[in-house]
Amino acid sequence: MTRIEDVHARLFHVPLDRVLVDARHGDHTYFELVTCTIRLSDGSEGTGYTYTGGKGGHAILAALRHDLSPFLLGRDGADVEGLFDAMLWHVHYVGRGGIMSFAISAVDIALWDARGQRRGRSLRAMAGGAAADCRAYCGGIDLGFDRDELLDSVRGYVAAGAGGVKIKVGRPDLSDDAARVAAVRDLIGPDLPFMVDANYAFDVPRAIEAARAFAPARPTWFEEPIIPDDYDGYAAVALATGMPLAMGENLHVLEEFDHAFARATLSFVQPDGSNCGGITGFLRVAERARRHGVTLCSHGMQELHVSLIAGLPGDGWIEVHSFPIDRYTTRPLAMADGRARAPDAPGTGVTFDWDRLAEADLLRGAMAPARSTA
Repeated sequence: MTRIEDVHARLFHVPLDRVLVDARHGDHTYFELVTCTIRLSDGSEGTGYTYTGGKGGHAILAALRHDLSPFLLGRDGADVEGLFDAMLWHVHYVGRGGIMSFAISAVDIALWDARGQRRGRSLRAMAGGAAADCRAYCGGIDLGFDRDELLDSVRGYVAAGAGGVKIKVGRPDLSDDAARVAAVRDLIGPDLPFMVDANYAFDVPRAIEAARAFAPARPTWFEEPIIPDDYDGYAAVALATGMPLAMGENLHVLEEFDHAFARATLSFVQPDGSNCGGITGFLRVAERARRHGVTLCSHGMQELHVSLIAGLPGDGWIEVHSFPIDRYTTRPLAMADGRARAPDAPGTGVTFDWDRLAEADLLRGAMAPARSTA
Protein backbone atom coordinates (compact mmCIF):
# COMPACT_ATOMS: atom_id res chain seq x y z
CA MET A 1 0.00 0.00 0.00
CA THR A 2 1.27 3.47 -0.95
CA ARG A 3 0.16 5.45 2.08
CA ILE A 4 -0.41 9.19 2.03
CA GLU A 5 1.96 10.63 4.63
CA ASP A 6 1.62 14.38 4.14
CA VAL A 7 -0.76 16.86 2.50
CA HIS A 8 0.61 20.40 2.22
CA ALA A 9 -1.66 23.16 0.87
CA ARG A 10 -0.69 26.75 0.06
CA LEU A 11 -2.50 29.85 -1.22
CA PHE A 12 -0.99 32.46 -3.53
CA HIS A 13 -2.48 35.76 -4.74
CA VAL A 14 -1.10 36.48 -8.20
CA PRO A 15 -1.51 39.98 -9.69
CA LEU A 16 -2.69 40.35 -13.28
CA ASP A 17 -0.98 42.66 -15.74
CA ARG A 18 -4.10 44.83 -15.91
CA VAL A 19 -7.68 44.86 -14.65
CA LEU A 20 -9.82 42.40 -16.63
CA VAL A 21 -13.61 42.58 -16.82
CA ASP A 22 -16.41 40.30 -18.01
CA ALA A 23 -20.19 40.43 -17.79
CA ARG A 24 -20.73 38.70 -14.44
CA HIS A 25 -17.53 38.33 -12.42
CA GLY A 26 -16.67 42.00 -12.01
CA ASP A 27 -13.12 43.34 -12.06
CA HIS A 28 -10.23 40.88 -11.90
CA THR A 29 -7.08 42.44 -10.46
CA TYR A 30 -5.46 39.14 -9.44
CA PHE A 31 -6.19 35.43 -9.37
CA GLU A 32 -5.79 33.00 -6.49
CA LEU A 33 -3.76 29.81 -6.90
CA VAL A 34 -4.22 27.06 -4.33
CA THR A 35 -1.62 24.28 -4.48
CA CYS A 36 -1.68 20.87 -2.83
CA THR A 37 1.47 18.73 -2.55
CA ILE A 38 1.05 15.13 -1.41
CA ARG A 39 3.91 12.90 -0.22
CA LEU A 40 3.50 9.12 -0.15
CA SER A 41 5.23 6.36 1.79
CA ASP A 42 7.13 5.04 -1.23
CA GLY A 43 8.86 8.41 -1.65
CA SER A 44 6.72 9.56 -4.55
CA GLU A 45 5.22 13.03 -4.49
CA GLY A 46 2.73 14.97 -6.58
CA THR A 47 1.46 18.52 -6.75
CA GLY A 48 -2.04 19.53 -7.75
CA TYR A 49 -3.74 22.88 -7.82
CA THR A 50 -6.86 24.89 -8.43
CA TYR A 51 -7.52 28.58 -8.97
CA THR A 52 -10.15 31.28 -8.52
CA GLY A 53 -10.86 34.70 -9.95
CA GLY A 54 -9.94 36.30 -6.64
CA LYS A 55 -12.63 35.02 -4.26
CA GLY A 56 -12.88 31.80 -2.28
CA GLY A 57 -9.23 30.85 -2.07
CA HIS A 58 -9.11 30.96 1.72
CA ALA A 59 -12.17 28.70 1.93
CA ILE A 60 -10.58 26.18 -0.46
CA LEU A 61 -7.40 26.24 1.60
CA ALA A 62 -9.40 25.62 4.78
CA ALA A 63 -11.26 22.72 3.16
CA LEU A 64 -7.96 21.12 2.16
CA ARG A 65 -6.38 21.60 5.56
CA HIS A 66 -9.30 20.81 7.85
CA ASP A 67 -11.60 18.47 5.93
CA LEU A 68 -9.62 16.58 3.29
CA SER A 69 -6.10 16.31 4.71
CA PRO A 70 -7.09 14.44 7.91
CA PHE A 71 -9.33 12.17 5.84
CA LEU A 72 -6.54 11.33 3.37
CA LEU A 73 -3.65 10.65 5.73
CA GLY A 74 -2.83 6.94 5.89
CA ARG A 75 -4.96 6.02 2.88
CA ASP A 76 -3.69 4.33 -0.27
CA GLY A 77 -2.55 7.13 -2.59
CA ALA A 78 -2.33 4.73 -5.53
CA ASP A 79 -6.11 4.25 -5.49
CA VAL A 80 -6.71 7.59 -7.20
CA GLU A 81 -10.20 6.91 -8.55
CA GLY A 82 -11.30 5.29 -5.28
CA LEU A 83 -10.12 8.30 -3.32
CA PHE A 84 -11.96 10.62 -5.70
CA ASP A 85 -15.26 8.85 -4.92
CA ALA A 86 -14.41 8.64 -1.21
CA MET A 87 -13.73 12.39 -1.00
CA LEU A 88 -17.03 13.17 -2.68
CA TRP A 89 -18.93 11.11 -0.12
CA HIS A 90 -16.86 12.45 2.77
CA VAL A 91 -18.05 16.00 2.14
CA HIS A 92 -21.22 15.38 0.12
CA TYR A 93 -23.59 17.04 2.59
CA VAL A 94 -21.79 20.39 2.33
CA GLY A 95 -19.92 19.89 -0.90
CA ARG A 96 -21.87 18.77 -3.94
CA GLY A 97 -20.10 21.34 -6.06
CA GLY A 98 -18.73 24.71 -5.07
CA ILE A 99 -15.72 25.11 -2.80
CA MET A 100 -15.36 21.40 -2.07
CA SER A 101 -15.14 20.56 -5.76
CA PHE A 102 -12.20 22.94 -6.08
CA ALA A 103 -10.46 21.34 -3.10
CA ILE A 104 -11.09 17.78 -4.32
CA SER A 105 -9.77 18.77 -7.74
CA ALA A 106 -6.45 19.95 -6.29
CA VAL A 107 -6.02 16.67 -4.40
CA ASP A 108 -6.92 14.55 -7.42
CA ILE A 109 -4.44 16.35 -9.68
CA ALA A 110 -1.72 15.82 -7.06
CA LEU A 111 -2.48 12.09 -6.92
CA TRP A 112 -2.35 11.81 -10.72
CA ASP A 113 0.96 13.68 -10.73
CA ALA A 114 2.36 11.19 -8.20
CA ARG A 115 0.93 8.27 -10.22
CA GLY A 116 2.72 9.48 -13.34
CA GLN A 117 5.95 9.94 -11.41
CA ARG A 118 5.78 6.38 -10.06
CA ARG A 119 4.98 4.88 -13.45
CA GLY A 120 7.30 7.10 -15.48
CA ARG A 121 4.38 8.13 -17.68
CA SER A 122 3.17 11.53 -18.82
CA LEU A 123 -0.39 12.69 -18.31
CA ARG A 124 -0.82 12.71 -22.09
CA ALA A 125 0.10 9.02 -22.21
CA MET A 126 -2.07 8.15 -19.20
CA ALA A 127 -5.03 9.92 -20.85
CA GLY A 128 -4.67 7.72 -23.92
CA GLY A 129 -1.79 9.15 -25.93
CA ALA A 130 -3.97 9.95 -28.94
CA ALA A 131 -1.80 12.86 -30.13
CA ALA A 132 1.20 14.93 -29.13
CA ASP A 133 -0.55 18.29 -29.49
CA CYS A 134 -3.98 19.86 -29.78
CA ARG A 135 -5.79 22.91 -31.09
CA ALA A 136 -5.40 26.04 -28.97
CA TYR A 137 -7.26 29.35 -29.01
CA CYS A 138 -6.76 32.49 -26.95
CA GLY A 139 -9.67 33.65 -24.82
CA GLY A 140 -9.55 37.21 -23.57
CA ILE A 141 -11.32 38.75 -20.56
CA ASP A 142 -11.79 41.89 -22.59
CA LEU A 143 -15.32 43.24 -22.11
CA GLY A 144 -13.81 46.40 -20.61
CA PHE A 145 -11.50 47.02 -23.56
CA ASP A 146 -12.44 49.77 -25.98
CA ARG A 147 -12.56 48.87 -29.67
CA ASP A 148 -8.92 49.67 -30.37
CA GLU A 149 -7.69 47.76 -27.30
CA LEU A 150 -9.84 44.79 -28.26
CA LEU A 151 -8.45 44.63 -31.78
CA ASP A 152 -4.88 45.09 -30.52
CA SER A 153 -5.32 42.15 -28.14
CA VAL A 154 -6.68 39.98 -30.95
CA ARG A 155 -3.71 40.91 -33.14
CA GLY A 156 -1.49 39.75 -30.29
CA TYR A 157 -3.25 36.38 -30.12
CA VAL A 158 -2.80 35.82 -33.83
CA ALA A 159 0.86 36.84 -33.66
CA ALA A 160 1.38 34.36 -30.80
CA GLY A 161 0.23 31.49 -33.02
CA ALA A 162 -3.30 31.00 -31.73
CA GLY A 163 -5.53 28.72 -33.77
CA GLY A 164 -8.57 30.80 -32.90
CA VAL A 165 -9.69 33.74 -30.78
CA LYS A 166 -12.49 34.36 -28.31
CA ILE A 167 -13.87 37.64 -26.99
CA LYS A 168 -16.34 38.54 -24.29
CA VAL A 169 -19.82 39.82 -25.02
CA GLY A 170 -22.58 40.97 -22.69
CA ARG A 171 -22.44 44.75 -22.84
CA PRO A 172 -25.67 46.59 -21.96
CA ASP A 173 -26.29 47.54 -25.60
CA LEU A 174 -26.47 44.50 -27.87
CA SER A 175 -25.63 46.63 -30.89
CA ASP A 176 -22.30 47.41 -29.20
CA ASP A 177 -21.59 43.69 -28.79
CA ALA A 178 -22.55 43.02 -32.41
CA ALA A 179 -20.29 45.80 -33.70
CA ARG A 180 -17.33 44.45 -31.69
CA VAL A 181 -17.95 40.94 -32.98
CA ALA A 182 -18.12 42.20 -36.57
CA ALA A 183 -14.93 44.23 -36.13
CA VAL A 184 -12.99 41.20 -34.88
CA ARG A 185 -14.24 39.04 -37.75
CA ASP A 186 -13.19 41.74 -40.22
CA LEU A 187 -9.75 41.86 -38.60
CA ILE A 188 -9.03 38.12 -38.54
CA GLY A 189 -10.55 37.30 -41.89
CA PRO A 190 -13.15 34.72 -42.85
CA ASP A 191 -11.33 31.51 -41.93
CA LEU A 192 -9.85 31.80 -38.43
CA PRO A 193 -12.11 30.17 -35.79
CA PHE A 194 -13.80 32.81 -33.66
CA MET A 195 -15.76 32.27 -30.44
CA VAL A 196 -17.90 34.59 -28.30
CA ASP A 197 -18.50 34.21 -24.55
CA ALA A 198 -21.29 35.94 -22.61
CA ASN A 199 -20.56 34.59 -19.10
CA TYR A 200 -24.34 34.00 -18.79
CA ALA A 201 -25.20 37.68 -19.24
CA PHE A 202 -28.50 37.00 -21.05
CA ASP A 203 -31.86 35.36 -20.49
CA VAL A 204 -33.25 33.02 -23.17
CA PRO A 205 -35.05 35.63 -25.34
CA ARG A 206 -32.06 37.98 -25.22
CA ALA A 207 -29.66 35.10 -25.98
CA ILE A 208 -31.70 34.23 -29.06
CA GLU A 209 -31.56 37.85 -30.15
CA ALA A 210 -27.81 37.96 -29.52
CA ALA A 211 -27.14 34.73 -31.41
CA ARG A 212 -28.94 36.13 -34.44
CA ALA A 213 -27.00 39.39 -34.19
CA PHE A 214 -23.68 37.51 -34.05
CA ALA A 215 -24.55 35.01 -36.79
CA PRO A 216 -23.03 37.01 -39.71
CA ALA A 217 -19.61 36.61 -38.03
CA ARG A 218 -20.08 32.81 -38.04
CA PRO A 219 -18.95 32.06 -34.48
CA THR A 220 -17.54 28.60 -33.92
CA TRP A 221 -19.58 28.67 -30.74
CA PHE A 222 -21.59 30.95 -28.45
CA GLU A 223 -20.39 30.25 -24.91
CA GLU A 224 -22.53 30.48 -21.77
CA PRO A 225 -25.22 32.72 -23.25
CA ILE A 226 -27.44 31.99 -20.21
CA ILE A 227 -27.03 30.68 -16.67
CA PRO A 228 -25.51 27.19 -16.81
CA ASP A 229 -28.26 25.57 -14.70
CA ASP A 230 -30.94 26.30 -17.33
CA TYR A 231 -30.25 23.23 -19.43
CA ASP A 232 -33.58 23.43 -21.23
CA GLY A 233 -32.94 27.09 -21.96
CA TYR A 234 -29.78 26.12 -23.84
CA ALA A 235 -31.80 23.74 -25.96
CA ALA A 236 -34.30 26.52 -26.68
CA VAL A 237 -31.53 28.86 -27.87
CA ALA A 238 -29.98 26.15 -30.04
CA LEU A 239 -33.32 25.18 -31.57
CA ALA A 240 -34.34 28.77 -32.29
CA THR A 241 -31.04 29.86 -33.85
CA GLY A 242 -29.00 26.85 -34.95
CA MET A 243 -26.02 28.47 -33.21
CA PRO A 244 -23.46 25.99 -31.78
CA LEU A 245 -23.43 26.38 -27.99
CA ALA A 246 -20.70 25.69 -25.44
CA MET A 247 -20.49 25.59 -21.65
CA GLY A 248 -19.10 23.54 -18.79
CA GLU A 249 -16.72 25.68 -16.73
CA ASN A 250 -19.43 26.22 -14.10
CA LEU A 251 -20.49 22.57 -13.86
CA HIS A 252 -18.74 21.00 -10.89
CA VAL A 253 -20.19 17.51 -10.36
CA LEU A 254 -20.85 14.73 -12.86
CA GLU A 255 -24.60 14.83 -12.38
CA GLU A 256 -24.63 18.42 -13.67
CA PHE A 257 -22.79 17.30 -16.79
CA ASP A 258 -25.27 14.45 -17.20
CA HIS A 259 -28.13 16.96 -17.24
CA ALA A 260 -26.26 19.11 -19.75
CA PHE A 261 -25.60 16.21 -22.12
CA ALA A 262 -29.16 14.97 -21.89
CA ARG A 263 -30.98 18.28 -22.19
CA ALA A 264 -28.87 21.27 -23.32
CA THR A 265 -28.18 20.43 -27.01
CA LEU A 266 -24.54 21.41 -26.64
CA SER A 267 -22.06 21.28 -29.51
CA PHE A 268 -19.03 21.74 -27.23
CA VAL A 269 -18.43 20.99 -23.55
CA GLN A 270 -15.72 22.75 -21.54
CA PRO A 271 -14.91 21.08 -18.22
CA ASP A 272 -12.27 22.71 -16.05
CA GLY A 273 -10.08 20.25 -14.14
CA SER A 274 -9.70 22.83 -11.39
CA ASN A 275 -13.33 22.48 -10.32
CA CYS A 276 -14.91 19.38 -11.90
CA GLY A 277 -12.94 16.88 -9.81
CA GLY A 278 -9.46 17.21 -11.23
CA ILE A 279 -8.20 14.71 -13.78
CA THR A 280 -10.53 11.90 -12.65
CA GLY A 281 -13.55 14.17 -13.00
CA PHE A 282 -12.33 15.50 -16.36
CA LEU A 283 -11.84 11.99 -17.76
CA ARG A 284 -15.32 10.96 -16.64
CA VAL A 285 -16.78 14.00 -18.38
CA ALA A 286 -14.73 13.13 -21.47
CA GLU A 287 -16.26 9.66 -21.62
CA ARG A 288 -19.75 11.13 -21.39
CA ALA A 289 -18.93 13.64 -24.14
CA ARG A 290 -17.77 10.80 -26.39
CA ARG A 291 -20.98 8.85 -25.82
CA HIS A 292 -23.14 11.88 -26.59
CA GLY A 293 -21.16 13.05 -29.63
CA VAL A 294 -20.23 16.41 -28.06
CA THR A 295 -16.79 17.88 -28.79
CA LEU A 296 -14.62 17.93 -25.67
CA CYS A 297 -12.77 21.20 -25.00
CA SER A 298 -11.47 22.80 -21.80
CA HIS A 299 -11.58 26.00 -19.79
CA GLY A 300 -8.45 27.63 -18.37
CA MET A 301 -5.46 25.74 -16.93
CA GLN A 302 -3.90 25.43 -20.38
CA GLU A 303 -0.67 24.00 -18.94
CA LEU A 304 -2.60 20.96 -17.62
CA HIS A 305 -5.44 20.62 -20.12
CA VAL A 306 -3.07 20.47 -23.10
CA SER A 307 -2.10 16.97 -21.97
CA LEU A 308 -5.71 15.84 -21.55
CA ILE A 309 -7.09 17.24 -24.80
CA ALA A 310 -4.05 16.00 -26.76
CA GLY A 311 -4.14 12.58 -25.10
CA LEU A 312 -7.85 11.93 -25.58
CA PRO A 313 -9.46 11.03 -28.93
CA GLY A 314 -11.17 13.82 -30.83
CA ASP A 315 -10.18 17.23 -32.07
CA GLY A 316 -11.08 19.52 -29.22
CA TRP A 317 -9.68 22.89 -28.19
CA ILE A 318 -7.83 24.13 -25.14
CA GLU A 319 -8.39 27.70 -24.05
CA VAL A 320 -5.27 29.79 -23.46
CA HIS A 321 -6.73 31.77 -20.60
CA SER A 322 -6.07 35.31 -19.39
CA PHE A 323 -5.06 33.94 -15.98
CA PRO A 324 -1.49 32.95 -16.93
CA ILE A 325 -0.86 30.14 -14.47
CA ASP A 326 1.70 28.67 -16.86
CA ARG A 327 3.83 31.80 -16.49
CA TYR A 328 4.60 30.56 -12.96
CA THR A 329 5.72 27.10 -14.06
CA THR A 330 9.01 25.84 -15.46
CA ARG A 331 7.33 25.10 -18.82
CA PRO A 332 5.10 27.91 -20.09
CA LEU A 333 2.73 26.82 -22.84
CA ALA A 334 4.00 27.33 -26.37
CA MET A 335 1.75 27.64 -29.42
CA ALA A 336 2.67 27.32 -33.06
CA ASP A 337 0.48 27.08 -36.12
CA GLY A 338 -2.64 27.04 -34.00
CA ARG A 339 -1.63 24.11 -31.83
CA ALA A 340 -0.02 23.55 -28.42
CA ARG A 341 2.29 20.65 -27.62
CA ALA A 342 1.81 18.52 -24.51
CA PRO A 343 4.77 17.78 -22.22
CA ASP A 344 6.21 14.26 -22.12
CA ALA A 345 7.67 14.46 -18.62
CA PRO A 346 6.34 11.94 -16.09
CA GLY A 347 3.33 13.18 -14.14
CA THR A 348 1.21 16.16 -15.13
CA GLY A 349 4.16 18.05 -16.59
CA VAL A 350 3.27 21.08 -14.45
CA THR A 351 6.12 22.09 -12.15
CA PHE A 352 5.72 25.36 -10.30
CA ASP A 353 8.39 28.01 -9.95
CA TRP A 354 7.82 28.42 -6.21
CA ASP A 355 10.14 31.39 -5.86
CA ARG A 356 8.34 33.29 -8.59
CA LEU A 357 4.96 32.47 -7.06
CA ALA A 358 6.15 33.71 -3.68
CA GLU A 359 7.41 36.93 -5.24
CA ALA A 360 4.07 37.49 -6.98
CA ASP A 361 2.20 36.84 -3.74
CA LEU A 362 4.37 39.38 -1.92
CA LEU A 363 3.78 41.90 -4.69
CA ARG A 364 0.03 41.43 -4.41
CA GLY A 365 0.27 41.92 -0.64
CA ALA A 366 2.17 45.16 -1.12
CA MET A 367 -0.44 46.41 -3.60
CA ALA A 368 -3.51 45.47 -1.53
CA PRO A 369 -5.28 48.24 0.39
CA ALA A 370 -5.20 48.08 4.17
CA ARG A 371 -8.15 46.25 5.71
CA SER A 372 -10.16 47.57 8.59
CA THR A 373 -9.99 45.54 11.79
CA ALA A 374 -13.01 47.23 13.27
